[in-house]
Amino acid sequence: MTTRNLLQSYEDWSRNGCSLVLATVYETAGSTYSKAGAQMLITDDGRFRGMLSGGCLEGDLAERAKVVAESGASQTVTYDLAANDSELWGLGVGCDGLMRIFLQPLSAENQYEPFATIAKGLQGDVDEIIVTVVASDIDALKPGATLVSVNGVDAFNDAPTAFVADFQAATASVSLQNKSSLEKINGDTGAATLLCSRLSPPPSVLVLGAGLDAEPVVRFAAELGWRVTLQDHRSAYIDAGSFDDAEHVMCVPVGTVSEKLDLNRFSAAIVMSHHLTSDRQYLAQLVDSRIPFVGLLGPSSRRQKLLGELGEKAADIEDRLQGPAGIDLGGRGPAAIALSIVAGVQQAMIRAE
Repeated sequence: MTTRNLLQSYEDWSRNGCSLVLATVYETAGSTYSKAGAQMLITDDGRFRGMLSGGCLEGDLAERAKVVAESGASQTVTYDLAANDSELWGLGVGCDGLMRIFLQPLSAENQYEPFATIAKGLQGDVDEIIVTVVASDIDALKPGATLVSVNGVDAFNDAPTAFVADFQAATASVSLQNKSSLEKINGDTGAATLLCSRLSPPPSVLVLGAGLDAEPVVRFAAELGWRVTLQDHRSAYIDAGSFDDAEHVMCVPVGTVSEKLDLNRFSAAIVMSHHLTSDRQYLAQLVDSRIPFVGLLGPSSRRQKLLGELGEKAADIEDRLQGPAGIDLGGRGPAAIALSIVAGVQQAMIRAE
């Protein structure tokens, strides 16, 4: 399940006025499928989108979500699957870790907040930080109170005024550490636990070239939940291909791509036009971008030739340019080549985190 799938289901369910529950992992230990900050949505009739355990716990979560949706009260659930506890639970779970999950009601009455704001942020290009109360003994601070910060601005906040500074300090801590965490704050009547998590929008990938081998690249990238923009100056190539999985399809002159697109919003670009002159023009524009990974189809000699033709500007892209693009996985044909390319992009993204 990808973020794109999650957002599409949210759009459909919220449009129909369904009562929903947001399930968020807030603490893990040992071997678990998801880590803190992972989310899924569950309807009040048991449908769900997203996975927190690879399918092991989702059925049980759906049952618990019905209670949360009906009561309108948030609750937490702990699954401790160590030492073969899964046999006792009858869940048949293969993992042996601990997972704590926070269940938060969403409805048309509360405009599906805070997930409505979270969803909007996930459709953008910058990370967002979510701070949510998952446990509290403080009378004035109830579980479920949330602040969503996008690009340093409070996009949603229903925390009591007295605690807003604590929530904002928590967002600053996540920004500094670049990872999710649990924070404790104190009040007059007790303490509260805040889940502070960073969520990143799905990566945006630019595919430059619409040949036969671009089709599986787009398809595999979309399967991973990436947002793909496909560009080719040859309309016949686009018309002959199948690119329904691309978020955007463009057909503009090669030299105008940087005028039509904000190249800096992309996490990766793949240059695969099979046309030396076109690839040279694409690279000349990518040089001035901040795209961290650029894949180039073809042998290493082709990479060196194109770098040489870029002259002094080659130094600005050489460390970001991988050619041949991808990981050598073996195999032949468009699908095998596409798999190696997408695997290379995935590897580069993971290393950059």
